[in-house]
Amino acid sequence: MGTVDQLFIAPEGGEPMERRESVEAVEGGLVGDRYRRGTGYYSPYDVCEITLLEADAIETIRDTVGIDLGDGRHRRNIVTRGRALHDLLETTFRVGSAQLRGTRPRPPCAHVEAVAGEEGVASALGEGRGGICARVVSPGTIAVGDSIEILEDDPRTVGVTIAKRLEAESTTTDSS
Repeated sequence: MGTVDQLFIAPEGGEPMERRESVEAVEGGLVGDRYRRGTGYYSPYDVCEITLLEADAIETIRDTVGIDLGDGRHRRNIVTRGRALHDLLETTFRVGSAQLRGTRPRPPCAHVEAVAGEEGVASALGEGRGGICARVVSPGTIAVGDSIEILEDDPRTVGVTIAKRLEAESTTTDSS
C-alpha cells in the first residue's frame, strides 16, 4: 500500500523546501507551495501540481553517491515509503483524504542541482529516481503517516482485466 514518510513545500521558486506534518491539497496543488502560487521556477510552462519521490531513492542516493537529500533538497513535495511510484502513473489514488492522479514521471533538471547547492544531485536523481507528478482530483488533507491507496487502476490494467474476464466468459460459454 505505501505511506507518506515526509512532506515539503516551498513558498517561492528557489527557496528551501520546508518540512510539514500535514498539507492541504486543493485544485492546482498544495496550499503554500510555489507551483500552486504560480511562482515555481518552471511556472507556467512545466508544472506538476504535486511531486512524489520514494524514500528508497533518497536512501539509495545517500548510500551509493554520498549525497543526503533527506532535508528536502530533492525539491519534491511528498516522500513515500513502501510503494513503487511508477505504479501510480495514470491511476487515481488516495493519500490521506485527498485524491490524486499520477500524470507523468518527474525527471531531475539542472535547476534542482543549482538550488540544492551540491554537484551531482541531478544525476543522482536520474536513473528513474526522480519521482512522479500528480494532479489533485479531489481536495483533502495529506499528513505524514497517511496511507496511499489506489482507487482506480490505470487504463492498461483495467483493459487487461476486462480482456481476461471476457476470455473466461467465452471459454465458459463455448464449453456449455
